Amino acid sequence: MTYSPDRHTIAPQHQDRSPGSERALKPAAEHIRPDYKGSGKLKGKRALVTGGDSGIGRAAALHFAREGADVAILYLPVEQEDADDAVRLIEAEGVRALAIAGDIAERAVCDAAIEQVVATFGGIDILVNNAAHMQGEEDFTDTTDESWLRHFNVNVHGAFYLTRAALKHMSAGASIIQTTSVNAFAGARVVTAYSATKAALAGFTRALALQVAEQGIRVNEVAPGPIWTPIQPQGWPAEQVPHLGDNTAMGRMGHPSELGAAYVYLASDDSSYVTGQTLHVNGGMIVNG
Repeated sequence: MTYSPDRHTIAPQHQDRSPGSERALKPAAEHIRPDYKGSGKLKGKRALVTGGDSGIGRAAALHFAREGADVAILYLPVEQEDADDAVRLIEAEGVRALAIAGDIAERAVCDAAIEQVVATFGGIDILVNNAAHMQGEEDFTDTTDESWLRHFNVNVHGAFYLTRAALKHMSAGASIIQTTSVNAFAGARVVTAYSATKAALAGFTRALALQVAEQGIRVNEVAPGPIWTPIQPQGWPAEQVPHLGDNTAMGRMGHPSELGAAYVYLASDDSSYVTGQTLHVNGGMIVNG
């Protein structure tokens, strides 16, 4: 790794558009390490990663591809440039890529996306509910109804719609992975609505894992700490962005590449005896749960 994304390399910056642009990040994020060696752990698997155009979603998608999976990404139409970049990188790994534009807050979009993945790849084995909306408010009473509902419509309802649709096509050995957050366990003063949705995902993960375990389907989640993705300059005030990793033991934000192997673990047979669990990848932040 050539640099660490900390306050010494990141200048104050803000992005107005949600969920933010990968291309606009300064410095650029790393999504997969050049020396990451795939070993065919996901060969023949078919995956859908929401928010796979950028950030943690792109990291998961690229790691899946390097491990041999065909990968579909679902992204907002406004993120077309980032999606084009992600597709090019996935295909460069020698697997099939599928790009689906749409808003996961809409049930019809989610149902259609699953059907498109199944029609194109012949099935679905891995679902990563990663796409998220985050907007901060210094004073919680400034949170509008529209903002609160947008958080839940994207972060919770989208995961529900996609999971319900995907389960109809999944069989033993399949894996569902949520991207929750350290904020679901530790809280975060400014992003209250976001934290609430990530806590909802944690409960969803544990309950669903119990329901589908007899079918041989595993449900787990990754809880990232502060990671250098477009959601950071989009969701936080510009002057706070360089300091988002200061409260970790490592004193910095992480790269998306530092989470990729966690998703591979949960998607592969390496985690065959793991369900209803949370992998905390947060630079040493101590949380309960």
